[in-house]
This record gives sequence, structure tokens and C-alpha cells, in this order.
Amino acid sequence: MTLKDDIRRDYRKRRLTLTTQQRADAGTGIALGGLSWADSVARGKPSTFAAYVGVAAEPPTMPLLAALHAAGHRILLPVCEPERLLSWVYWTPDTAFVRSKYAPIDEPVGERFDSDVIRDATGIFLPATAVDEDGNRIGQGGGYYDRLLDKLDADGHRPPTVAVVYDHEILAAGTIPAESFDKPVAEALTPYRIVRLVPAD
Repeated sequence: MTLKDDIRRDYRKRRLTLTTQQRADAGTGIALGGLSWADSVARGKPSTFAAYVGVAAEPPTMPLLAALHAAGHRILLPVCEPERLLSWVYWTPDTAFVRSKYAPIDEPVGERFDSDVIRDATGIFLPATAVDEDGNRIGQGGGYYDRLLDKLDADGHRPPTVAVVYDHEILAAGTIPAESFDKPVAEALTPYRIVRLVPAD
């Protein structure tokens, strides 16, 4: 087991100690902060954002999706595909969900678009278990988003990215070991703040 696995395990356990009310409060804070971040990168214009649905003990994101939609933004949600690739479906409050074939999550039903659609998004809300002040991120271990960011970086079309975590999951610089396939993120969104990170070179 690697150090990243240890960090992921420890912070997942800590998430399980949060009460229902603490998670609800976190969802409200993430919605407020996430809408502010979206407005800043979109410069107040209705835009398209890639996001995801926080499940189980993850930071809740459904309030964020609702806030973005109410503000006139379009929202793309991921669908897991073979070979750890993602496709994307436009979400509205009426969108139905089905269980994923490849991951323990529910996924949106609708017309699927490949990841080229993310090139034209204004921003990406990324799932994370923790980030450090160098911008290194620990995801859920599947590698889906590292592959996505690698493709966007290779094409020169990565939109602004923000990792969604709880406040205590922003760790000191150098805490998370960076591997060759890891893709740093520039900012983190918590229920209380937006933190500018310093992506590693």
C-alpha cells in the first residue's frame, strides 16, 4: 500500500464520522462557494461547467448543481466508460440516474458526449479525497480524472479546475507524493472557502 492509499483511507474514514447535519451544512457552503467560483471564471455569463455528484460521505454537490442550474449555467456530469474513460451527459433537475456498470455510483441518463466536449467548458469541479498546497490531488483511485486532465493538457484546452474537499482535507505542501501521471489542480473548494493552490512544475 502506498502513502497515497494511506491518506485516501484515513480521510475516507474521517468523512464517515460527519453527521447528517454537518454534511447538509457542507452542501450549502459548497453551493455558495462553488457558485461564486463559477461566476468569477465565467465573468457573470451563463456558461457550461463539468461537475459530479458527491456520493456517500463525499462532500455533497447536489446543492451546487441546483445552484448552477438556477443561475443559468449548463452542467455536464460524467459517465464511466471502459478503459477508465469518461463520457458526459448534460444534467437538469429532471435528469434520471442509473447504476454505473463500472463504478459504485449512479450516473445520469441522456445523450453521451465524449470528453472533447469538456474543451469548451468554462470550468471543472473535480472530486478529491484530499489536496495539498502544491496542487497535488488524491482522487478515488480510479484514474478517470487524471486521464481526462492529461488529455485536456495535451490538447492545450484545460479549463480552470477546482477540487471539492472538506476544509481539513487541504494539506500542507509536500504531503501528497506526485507521480508522473498525476495532474495538479489550481484551486480547492471547501464548505467555507476557495483556496488558491500552487500547482507543481
